[in-house]
Amino acid sequence: MTMDLHALAEKVEDEAGFLRFLAALATDWGADHDAETGQPSNPYGSEGLGWENGTLGAFLDAAATWGQASTHGLPRYEKPANPWRRMADVLLAGKYYE
Repeated sequence: MTMDLHALAEKVEDEAGFLRFLAALATDWGADHDAETGQPSNPYGSEGLGWENGTLGAFLDAAATWGQASTHGLPRYEKPANPWRRMADVLLAGKYYE
């Protein structure tokens, strides 16, 4: 099952929404990990579900780095005022930011 994590992050307004997003992100990682175990993707690109950072350390580093880089927004990212939504954005970036 593929889910649109970007759309789900956009819906985060409070703690409950953030926790739903976090659970979906974990499910997405698990599905990607399971798929990669059965049939690995090209080692020079992202994994099947778009995960660039497959270890906890790489994920956290990418999320923190993107979070710092986007503190004041980015050309294609407007920092939301809602801190729950902001945290969803930071964690989602940990999936793909290198």
